[in-house]
Amino acid sequence: MILILIFLSTSTSITPNYKVLRGRMVEEQIIARGVRDSSVVEAMLTVERHLFVPKKYQPLAYGDYPLPIPDNQTISQPYIVALMTELLEVKKTDKILEIGTGSGYQAAILSLLADSVFTIEIIPGLATSSEKRLDSLGYDNVVVKCGDGYKGWREHAPFDGIIVTCAPEKIPSPLLYQLAVGGKMVIPVGELYQELILVTKNSVGITKKNIIPVRFVPMIREH
Repeated sequence: MILILIFLSTSTSITPNYKVLRGRMVEEQIIARGVRDSSVVEAMLTVERHLFVPKKYQPLAYGDYPLPIPDNQTISQPYIVALMTELLEVKKTDKILEIGTGSGYQAAILSLLADSVFTIEIIPGLATSSEKRLDSLGYDNVVVKCGDGYKGWREHAPFDGIIVTCAPEKIPSPLLYQLAVGGKMVIPVGELYQELILVTKNSVGITKKNIIPVRFVPMIREH
């Protein structure tokens, strides 16, 4: 964070070339680390990440790190967004559920790959601002709801894919129930130490595969 503040204090008069920075991000942080799905790569090249962070952090939007957004939340590191999206194996006919809208960046990426995206954010201010942002940028196949993501969105289930961008202590059973047979869920699980897990649901149950250690904000529940 100290380095970020130093950068911001010395670059306020510079207007970055965001398209060039976005291309470099994809080449150096995403493709170089093994993400190969061409549709995911194209989505990461297309969505303007700097529009999903506070203005003072926009020059840093394409760096290899998460960034703060309002309400003590974060926008995930670009590589993690790309990795989780690739693991989901989204098809154009898919209906996707996202838990943890944040500023709307992950939902925007998914919207270019899926038929529809349903995203839940528990913090009212973030839900409102991300809905307005996504609408203004033309992501019209994304539906935002303010609510408890642990419970999922039963009215629109089953979902072909579920992506969770906050960490519960264990995989929520409502999300497993709402995942379609043949569907996949990507979710960080744990408290201080978390593991990114790929869940696949088939006709006889689920399989789980540990992917990499990660660090996400904890899942917030309604009380």
